[in-house]
Formats: sequence, C-alpha cells, structure tokens
Amino acid sequence: MILCAPLSLPAGTLPKPMSDVAELENFVIQDCGSCHGLALKGGLGPPLRPENLDHLPEAAIAAIIREGIPGTAMPPWKPLLTPADIEWISHQLKTGKLVSP
Repeated sequence: MILCAPLSLPAGTLPKPMSDVAELENFVIQDCGSCHGLALKGGLGPPLRPENLDHLPEAAIAAIIREGIPGTAMPPWKPLLTPADIEWISHQLKTGKLVSP
C-alpha cells in the first residue's frame, strides 16, 4: 500500500472521495456509529457532532481516523480508506453534514 502525502488544495476545496459518497455515508453511520452512536451522539466512543469537534481542525480529525488512538477502541482506518476518503469524512464530521438535527 502506498501512502500519500497530505493533499495540498486551495482553501475550501475538498478532495473527491475515491469511494462512492453513499457508501462512505453508510460507512460513517454504520461503522463509526457502532461505537459513536448511530446519531453520532456518543456511545463507547465520544460524540462526533460539530459542537463536539469544534476544538479540532479537520486535519486532526483526519489523523485520528487514519491512525486511530492507541490504547483505545479507536482503530486506524488507513488500511481500509483512501486518504481522500478520510479527508471527505473529516470534512463531513466537522461540518455536521452527516448528522440529523
């Protein structure tokens, strides 16, 4: 597996995910939701709603998704997700685009 360096894009530009958007949305709700709650309000893992992530930049969220958190139940997802997928998910979590009110 070849790891890519972080993408350098103009401000406000989000890389296109490599996976189908519906597939990634389902991944977040089902896979992330299995620990973080289906509404991402928390469970085994902390809540992943914008108000809970406001202190983290998107790059930090991406790093957590990519590398996991050692000593916790948060696994590294880099073996299963492309860098663009991880950036897309990070943006969606930060902006709240995948959560219902």
